[in-house]
Amino acid sequence: MKKLINDWKLVILLCLTLGLAPFFPEPHIVGKIRWLAGGAVGMSAMDFFDVLLHGFPFVLLIRLMVLKITPKNAA
Repeated sequence: MKKLINDWKLVILLCLTLGLAPFFPEPHIVGKIRWLAGGAVGMSAMDFFDVLLHGFPFVLLIRLMVLKITPKNAA
């Protein structure tokens, strides 16, 4: 499992497919983030789950970038 979540190619593929789907008229996660930024008025539990589902690949990508740029301590 650790190998899968540390695979750059897989995480980028997830970001481009699940993270941005559906693509038209705008990526789904963009609309949800706008909704959250606007106060999340009228959002249901399903909408919050949708944000988690579409946002998780980007969380994995940010995690990989942080792991890559932080120095490893030789302890």
